[in-house]
Amino acid sequence: MARVSQEHLDARRRQILDGAASCFARNGFHATSMQDVLKEADLSAGAVYRYFRGKDELIAAIVTDVLDTVRGILEGAVRESPPPLPDVLIPRALARMREERPAVLDDGSWMFPRLMIQVWTETTRSPELAVVLGEGYANVRGVWARVVEGYQEAGLMSASADADVVARAMIALVQGYAAQMALFGGLPEGTLGEGVRALMGMGAAGGGGA
Repeated sequence: MARVSQEHLDARRRQILDGAASCFARNGFHATSMQDVLKEADLSAGAVYRYFRGKDELIAAIVTDVLDTVRGILEGAVRESPPPLPDVLIPRALARMREERPAVLDDGSWMFPRLMIQVWTETTRSPELAVVLGEGYANVRGVWARVVEGYQEAGLMSASADADVVARAMIALVQGYAAQMALFGGLPEGTLGEGVRALMGMGAAGGGGA
């Protein structure tokens, strides 16, 4: 019997996760059945259940996969010296995420922001998913903090600033912008960069009269 390659197994797993993510983003977790996932992924029940026992495992795997992708994108920034400033890094991270996970919904909108909203909603009801999301978020937050430490080492930010606090603020910018995209329609990442750049320049704006 021919041995199935790891590359084939990974591709099949990716096919299942992408199909499930599309269903969840479109219809929500509770309105999506495993039959919907099978149809979306164009696979048999046996092929899917070989990897995942049900929706809960699929949801947890999608969350882990997305957060691992985000962490990988940010680790690239950590290796730069200094890391790109927030007005460049945050839009670039979103753009890279769109490249990595480009799937769109039926109306042509980017799927990821809608999926993110669904995950947050489900997390409030599922302690198990809350643990998965919490662990993944902590890992991502740690990489953001390393970005901040890169700013401090380059003299771009006060050494007294709490790296974790700044990391949380930058994450909030990404999450808030993605939430706007999900709720109110797509906006170019450059719009976020312009807004962050303006906020960063407030102290240098020079105000007041003579």
